[in-house]
Amino acid sequence: MSTIESVLNENRQFPPPAVFAAGATVSGMDAYRALCAEAERDYEGFWARLAREHIGWRTPFTRVLDESNPPFFRWFDDGTLNASWNCLDRHLDTIPDKIAIVFEADDGAIERVTYRQLHQRVCRFANALKSRGIQAGDRVIVYMPMSIEAVVAMQACARIGATHSVVFGGFSAKSLHERILDAGAVAVITADGQVRGGREIPLKPTVDEAFTMGGCDSVKDVIVYRRTGSPVAFDASRDRWWSDVEQGQPDTCEPTWVGAEHPLFILYTSGSTGTPKGVQHATGGYLLHAALTMRWTFDHKADDVFWCTADVGWVTGHTYVCYGPLAVGATQLIFEGVPTYPDAGRFWRMIQDHKVTIFYTAPTAIRSLIKAGGDLPTKYDLSSLRLLGTVGEPINPEAWMWYHRTVGGERCPIVDTWWQTETGGHMITPLPGVVATKPGSCTLPLPGIMAAIVDETGHDVEKGKGGILVIKRPWPSMIRTIWGNPERFRKGYYPDDFHGKYYLAGDGANRDLDGYFWIMGRIDDVLNVSGHRLGTMEIESALVANPLVAEAAVVGKPHDIKGEAVCAFVVLKGQRPEGDAVKDIAQQLRDWVGHEIGPIAKPDEIRFGDNLPKTRSGKIMRRLLRSLAKGEEITQDTSTLENPAILEQLRQAR
Repeated sequence: MSTIESVLNENRQFPPPAVFAAGATVSGMDAYRALCAEAERDYEGFWARLAREHIGWRTPFTRVLDESNPPFFRWFDDGTLNASWNCLDRHLDTIPDKIAIVFEADDGAIERVTYRQLHQRVCRFANALKSRGIQAGDRVIVYMPMSIEAVVAMQACARIGATHSVVFGGFSAKSLHERILDAGAVAVITADGQVRGGREIPLKPTVDEAFTMGGCDSVKDVIVYRRTGSPVAFDASRDRWWSDVEQGQPDTCEPTWVGAEHPLFILYTSGSTGTPKGVQHATGGYLLHAALTMRWTFDHKADDVFWCTADVGWVTGHTYVCYGPLAVGATQLIFEGVPTYPDAGRFWRMIQDHKVTIFYTAPTAIRSLIKAGGDLPTKYDLSSLRLLGTVGEPINPEAWMWYHRTVGGERCPIVDTWWQTETGGHMITPLPGVVATKPGSCTLPLPGIMAAIVDETGHDVEKGKGGILVIKRPWPSMIRTIWGNPERFRKGYYPDDFHGKYYLAGDGANRDLDGYFWIMGRIDDVLNVSGHRLGTMEIESALVANPLVAEAAVVGKPHDIKGEAVCAFVVLKGQRPEGDAVKDIAQQLRDWVGHEIGPIAKPDEIRFGDNLPKTRSGKIMRRLLRSLAKGEEITQDTSTLENPAILEQLRQAR
């Protein structure tokens, strides 16, 4: 890793517009350096000051950082607070009638709720949850469409001290079942269905299917929001309509005050072992980072209209839909549908109609929209925009330039944010009033984030060289553990190879001579498909579960739209298919993976072989498969292969 060289030669720089920099929350490089120096000089004092300024505490903390049991660090642990109170109640005296959420449905219908109204809705649903016996410390699965109700459900859990675990509405029954079991959930909050791209997608039937798999005895209630009105099966012993449990509930609910280290949520992310990892975040430190980055990275102002296009099923939707915007009293846009329905101008029309000022989306969406109509944004009035952001994966420079010129009109800074489910919020990103951006670079760490690039032994590498991205000191919004598996947390994120004290991000990175960070991709076998992290082992396991399949290996290959595409190499139990059978069986397997995991995991390409390239010890040589998937000539040493002839067969199997 220490000899990785960046093949990207990108020298263009774009300083912040002078007018923007003058009014920015962090204005100018001197202000940025002063914050970094404060953190270097007094790390605990720096974070303590920010926690007191940005978060409301019921019981003020006296301890800042407890490092006595690394890597199980604790922040502000003798302080108490409530996340929902910080997002809602604290605004009732100052901005009760300000619009908190503008919701646009798939069909274009609009709903607006003020902070006062959102507070009432959250309180009613929180009381409904309490009436069902749900209490602090219980785990609740949220399997919902993008909606105001999804935010209400998450906020209501936080209000009563229940730990929510949101499952993306595109995941299969099997994926949902695994998460219910691992979390030991006492309730599932869902909807009859969701509407995307003019199509109804069932949710409640998927929940029912998950229950047929057994072992869900901990779940006492399934609460169903009526979104589509389609008939669904109902189990009277378990199922409840949202409207029924909420009926008659008061619209005030005293928050349950919890310790700063109380688990706010568990969010499952794919792991290379095939078993989903329950990333657990604590309340105080996470909320601090969500609020702080809204002000620092997005430079939030009182009159902004903020739009993060992420689904609440991912961490971006947690931090920059459910918690961050509400914590700072923002007005935000939430969208139910897809960017290309009813046409590819949907995003641009919404920005125009709602006067969006801050737009935060994924490079995958940007590339899709370029392909759908690169000049479409020019047909809409996007003059309200003042800041653009990207999230989920590195953005390639030409897509960055299109975003800058065509969407931002060459006047909007772009914040290319590097962070992870595990980090809780932005870690390395340009501050828009400070940093001269470079297309494709996430630039510099936030003040207080001690990022570095090291070799396999944990030693720093020189600028201009590639290596392994680490964070050298704990930070407030960091992952606390893997739910139910602290040893997996320790080994996966704080391995002994890195002194047991550096957080291992799992990304390779390069730092240029200006100190800017460039993310170069994963160092493990986790794919980044359309901004979604998918474990190859999970997809392989799903393929091998099919009765036709004997063996499978999955790798990624570059894709213009998705970033990475899934390429599967499959060995069938029967004869290798030929002719029309190749296409038919490949489609069967793609559909199978979609059912087992979810549509996002469907392989774009499946190649069939008599076997897979293996060493004599039986190890599949995935590096060779990556070369085959990319169409590269194989220059690596193949002398250790048991079956070198298989490479040519797999090459021709395209």
